[in-house]
Amino acid sequence: MGSETKTITFEGIPFPAEITAAGNPLSLLATGITDIEIHFLQIKYNAIGVYLHSNDDSDLLTTHLGAWKGKTAEDLLADAAFWSALVSSPVEKLLRVVVIKEIKGSQYGVQLESSVRDRLAAVDLYEDDEEEALEKVAEFFQAKYFKPGSVITFHFPATPGPADITFVTEGKADAKITVENEHVAGMIQKWYLGGDNAVSPTTVRSLADRFAALLAA
Repeated sequence: MGSETKTITFEGIPFPAEITAAGNPLSLLATGITDIEIHFLQIKYNAIGVYLHSNDDSDLLTTHLGAWKGKTAEDLLADAAFWSALVSSPVEKLLRVVVIKEIKGSQYGVQLESSVRDRLAAVDLYEDDEEEALEKVAEFFQAKYFKPGSVITFHFPATPGPADITFVTEGKADAKITVENEHVAGMIQKWYLGGDNAVSPTTVRSLADRFAALLAA
């Protein structure tokens, strides 16, 4: 999705330092992985890059998060209000998820659907419209096969609204779906950027370290 510039290597995977999406430059702010440990063996599934709109919006973002100026990364990690503020920040965001370990797309879709559904239900936002929107997302991934190097991109607008999901894999045409439901789109974003409840603790830690530096007094 979008044009790309120089790369930064993470987990052996090149991530563009900047991606242009919808005409706007978004800079790589943090990286992380999703993984599990089985019998003391770490299995890495995906590498994640978090991009936010750069240039003028950098000031907009730090102003929006001004209440946390001077806080340490540990302070940010422990503060649920910070992560809510980050998700609601009025800047464009993009998540680039690169497959490390191959799985069926249906497995990923079911995990996303289940996690987002539970989060919406917990805040009493899971109604028929949300159920329908989530089912469409799960169906989008149903027939996909996540080969290593495949890329899933989530593109979120600066203000709450529809989000775009793109899937790119070798040998197949790019596939795209728009999540029209604002609640579902917002909760998918929280699934990745939601602090201690996020799917990737390493991504959250990377974000906390980066924002502690950006917000340093």
